[in-house]
Amino acid sequence: MAQITYNSWLSAYKRPFGAALIGTNFEFDLLIDTPHHVEVNFVIQFEKGFKSYEKMTATSENNFHFSLNTLSEIGFYRYYFQIIEFDGPHEYRYFYGATNIGGGLGMTYSDEASIIPYTQTIFLKKEKAPDWYRNAVFYQIFPDSFAQKGHANQKDDIFFYGKETDKPYYIREQNGDITHWTFYGGNLQGVVSKLPYLKTLGVTALYLNPIFEARSTHRYDTSDYMKIDSILGSEADFKALVTALHQNDMRLILDGVFSHVGRNSKYFDFDGKSGGLGAYQTDKSPYFDWFSFNHYPDDYKSWWGIKDLPTIDKTKTSFQQFIYGDADSVLDKWNGLGIDGWRLDVADELPDTFIKGIRDTLERYPEQVLIGEVWEDASRKIAYDQYRKYIYGDGLHATMNYPFRDIILGLLVGGLSPELAAKKVMQLSENYPRDVFLNNFNNIGTHDTERILSLLDHDLTKLNLAVGLLMTLPGVPSIYYGDEAGMTGLKDPDNRAFFPWDSINQDSQKIYQNWIKIRKSIPALANGDISLFYSDKIFGFVRTDETQSAIFIFNLANEGVLVNAQDMRFLAQPVEFTPFFVGALESIYKLK
Repeated sequence: MAQITYNSWLSAYKRPFGAALIGTNFEFDLLIDTPHHVEVNFVIQFEKGFKSYEKMTATSENNFHFSLNTLSEIGFYRYYFQIIEFDGPHEYRYFYGATNIGGGLGMTYSDEASIIPYTQTIFLKKEKAPDWYRNAVFYQIFPDSFAQKGHANQKDDIFFYGKETDKPYYIREQNGDITHWTFYGGNLQGVVSKLPYLKTLGVTALYLNPIFEARSTHRYDTSDYMKIDSILGSEADFKALVTALHQNDMRLILDGVFSHVGRNSKYFDFDGKSGGLGAYQTDKSPYFDWFSFNHYPDDYKSWWGIKDLPTIDKTKTSFQQFIYGDADSVLDKWNGLGIDGWRLDVADELPDTFIKGIRDTLERYPEQVLIGEVWEDASRKIAYDQYRKYIYGDGLHATMNYPFRDIILGLLVGGLSPELAAKKVMQLSENYPRDVFLNNFNNIGTHDTERILSLLDHDLTKLNLAVGLLMTLPGVPSIYYGDEAGMTGLKDPDNRAFFPWDSINQDSQKIYQNWIKIRKSIPALANGDISLFYSDKIFGFVRTDETQSAIFIFNLANEGVLVNAQDMRFLAQPVEFTPFFVGALESIYKLK
């Protein structure tokens, strides 16, 4: 069998690198070392499954070349190579495809059915996010648990914790349903009162979990999209928050929960307390066609079977108009009050056409950003048997970058080798359009995950590495409230306790402050490319733009290690390496 070489990360084999605009011309080269005569086919598989076998041209004794310029639809394509080797009267067929990493060097297959193909992303247009966003350091606030100023407003069927230090819990029935929601009473005035703290930390933008009227503590069960939840304050309080943020050169994005509503919302009105106009109360409701009933009224479609969260049919024109189409739509109301963007909850539940409708509305607000909650590689996401077009243009500017969180945790506590971590980052770089890769909303913890310090077993040395990676890898960093204060917690509600204003861990806070300063001092961290390298105990990269390069070396050993440039193994990048990179690493460094 011939020796075959192809590497999708090297320009010697594929040009250009990574995701490309529709209409781009590609050049592929495959090297084959064999004494026998061979023929090679470039095999491309289209999204709908159709395959095309295209003959590659021998340009030298062992190089085969193919030019591709027929990718006229956005999406991602699969490709691999078919090799036919002739040894006298014998003919051998085998194939060359990717490894389970997905890109880079591949491997030889004897069976076509078992091939892992390479993939190629084709997108419609570049997603240039606003400059403020690309350069931002975000802080995610769970509104009930951050800060309180004044007295919290009471509502029916809820309880307030006796002290801010009380451990969060749910009051449940035997079947697991939550009967009463418990609140700390955090509010919007409280957020305003803590802006000086956030500025000192280095934060430049806030992402608020839902703030609209709802029954629960988390407020993902919207009751009224047009009202601020009364426990959080009033619309005047919200306007004051927006004004205060902008006066401090800070930005604000809101959580848009458009997949489902609360069962007791004005739109569904299960308990009949909203005037009897909800879909559960009458099939004459103006909201009736928003919901899907199997048997009216008690058997209805709900989010993941949770009856408290009736699902909205996002294909209904009346709902689309209500959210983003009408002149007095939900988006236009809050956009008009000065917010700077939206994070879309459970983007998998929103059709591509619905997301595009939101994006089209936001085009009237050019400084706004649209982020989607997607937990996987968004360039390859399948939801409800459909390939999603989140990041191919006219959709999301960015997604929540949980894959990076997985890589960081894998390096620090999950046994992921530096080599495999580097390749995983490289693969995401190859899959995503460059702008989206730099736009992605990075985190090491959110309201949906265990807190980072708990996962790191309270190890501040590892926390320093985790925060360093959060602040220096491509993407926009977001801090979950209280992580910098040393808060711990496992799954919700444990990860949603009240901020410990009287007992902030100063060592943890300094870690965040120091890395935020580094982030802000190096423009290449917001806009630069990445060149990855590694050794047995080292994970590192170079971030470079038109004016500067910065090298980051993370020691994953439990002790100081000697680092020699000759021990570093680089992965290829879209930008060619220059002697500067090697020269900057020629010395031996001791990392502690």
